Amino acid sequence: MIQQLIIPTPYAVGDVNAFLVKEEALSLFDAGPRTPEGLEAIKQGLAQAGYKLEDIEQVILTHHHPDHSGWADAFPNATLLGHEYNNLWLTRDPSFIEFHDQFYMDRFIEQGVPEKALGIVKKMKRAADFIANRPLDSLLKEGDEIPGHPGWKVLETLGHAQSHLSFWNPSTNELIGGDLLLAKVSSNPLVEPPLNPEESRPKTLLQYNDSLRRLQELPIQAVYSGHGDPVTGIHDLVEQRLEKQHDRAMKVYQMLNEGPKSVFELTVELFPSAYKRELGLTLSETLGQMDYLMDINKVKRNTDEQGIHRYEQS
Repeated sequence: MIQQLIIPTPYAVGDVNAFLVKEEALSLFDAGPRTPEGLEAIKQGLAQAGYKLEDIEQVILTHHHPDHSGWADAFPNATLLGHEYNNLWLTRDPSFIEFHDQFYMDRFIEQGVPEKALGIVKKMKRAADFIANRPLDSLLKEGDEIPGHPGWKVLETLGHAQSHLSFWNPSTNELIGGDLLLAKVSSNPLVEPPLNPEESRPKTLLQYNDSLRRLQELPIQAVYSGHGDPVTGIHDLVEQRLEKQHDRAMKVYQMLNEGPKSVFELTVELFPSAYKRELGLTLSETLGQMDYLMDINKVKRNTDEQGIHRYEQS
């Protein structure tokens, strides 16, 4: 039986879910943001199920984002499991933090972000304040069986995060899916540095679309998602989301009728108000659409003398 814990967050997305599963092991999937209110909600949710923090034997992360990983170190007797990418944030790895800043600086320059706005790079690590501060005890990867939960399989479902895992139970046709598929809104495939600094930028929207398509291949009856109620009607919803994403991309394509544009210029057109508040998020959305349009051979990219990537219709 999967029991849902609802945890408040300081983010616009609203409440986040954690899921308690009792089989051979007592495991909590995800752990809310690192706020006093978040910890209290976890304690209350566990108490309603008859447990305390000390009773949890495993904490399993769907991904490293702060609304999901904040209190992963609050369970004194639990081992912590997840994708290896989580460790870069859980340990605040110094070499990764340095790479993180340079990665975004390079990307923003390529995207044509004005110099006066490049200071946002230093602010992009503030999310780490809401993430737990301890390393994983064990790594999970594609195809693994979850310890203490016979039959549960690990699916690597990258896109929304480079650490994103989902957990599939073929005997019940249930999936604990983190932010892979939400009932009310589409997840934003966030541009993040690769696990290996030698690798190129992950094309996160293409990753995310591939992860969604995996759901169409499985007889899933319910997705226990990171936000909102469990999702049903999975296959139809996935098809709708993929179609809407294509439609958004074609809207961006039409914006190139006037000639080549940078990701920043397109972002200002797409999100005339929101880009001022959420520059990183809106740039991720636009860059994802350009990756998609390039993948279907609708646009091509050139680099000007300032190192700015400019996209034009093929």
